[in-house]
Amino acid sequence: MSCPCDRLKAGQADWSNACVGNLWLFEGLSLEELKALADKAHRARFQSGQAVFTQGDRARSLFLIKSGRIRLTRVMDNGAEITLDIRKAGDFLGEYLLNDLGQDYDYPVSAWCLEPVVTCGFSRPVFEELVLAYPAIGLKVIKNMAGRIASLTDRLEAMAQLHLEEKIYGVLLNVAREHGQKQEDRYILEIPLTHEDLGFLVGAHRVSVTRTMKRLVESGRVAKIGKSLVIRGEEAEEAMAH
Repeated sequence: MSCPCDRLKAGQADWSNACVGNLWLFEGLSLEELKALADKAHRARFQSGQAVFTQGDRARSLFLIKSGRIRLTRVMDNGAEITLDIRKAGDFLGEYLLNDLGQDYDYPVSAWCLEPVVTCGFSRPVFEELVLAYPAIGLKVIKNMAGRIASLTDRLEAMAQLHLEEKIYGVLLNVAREHGQKQEDRYILEIPLTHEDLGFLVGAHRVSVTRTMKRLVESGRVAKIGKSLVIRGEEAEEAMAH
C-alpha cells in the first residue's frame, strides 16, 4: 500500500518512508484496517520555530512525523523550560491522546519545530470514529501499548542500575547518533543541551550532572568545542579498553 503523504515530499531529505499504518501502535492490523487509517489521516506542514502544540493545550491529535525534527519541552513550577526529548522523522507524537479516549486530556509538554516539519495523523474525533467502525483497531492499540509499556519498564529498571556517568554518556551518545554528525569514531552534537535538560533525562540533580560532565570531559569521552559537544563513539571506547 503506497503512502498518500508522498505527494507532500517535495525533496525533503529526511523524509520518512514509514506510514501511519507501519507504527508499532497499529502492528497486526489487516490491510483493510490499514487503508482506513491512511485514508482518514490528516496531513499538515509546520514552519521552523512553530509550535505543533503547547503545554496545557487540549490534546486533540496524534501523528507521525514524516519530515523534520521536533523538540519536546516542559515548563517547570519554577518557570524554567527544560528539554525532554527530540523527535525526528519516523517518530510518533501525541500519544497522550490515548490515555483515555473517553476523557478530556491536556498536553503535558510543548512541541516546537526545530526545522520545517510535515506530519500525518488523526484528530481525536476521527480516531474515535475509526475505532467504532473497526473495533479491531482499538483492541490492537490496547495490546500494542501494553507491550510497549512492559518494554519501557524493563529498560527503566536496567537504566537504574547504571552509574550516572554511564547513563549520561549513553544519553549523549544516543542523541548524537540521531541528531549529530559522525566523524570517524566521534559524533558532533550542535543541539544545545543544558545540564538541567540532562538531569531531567537521567533523573539526576543538575549539580550531580555538572560534576559527572566534568569527569566525562576529563576522561576524554566528551569534549566541548564552542557550543557543540563531541562524544566519543563506541568504536573508540572499545579501542581504549584494549
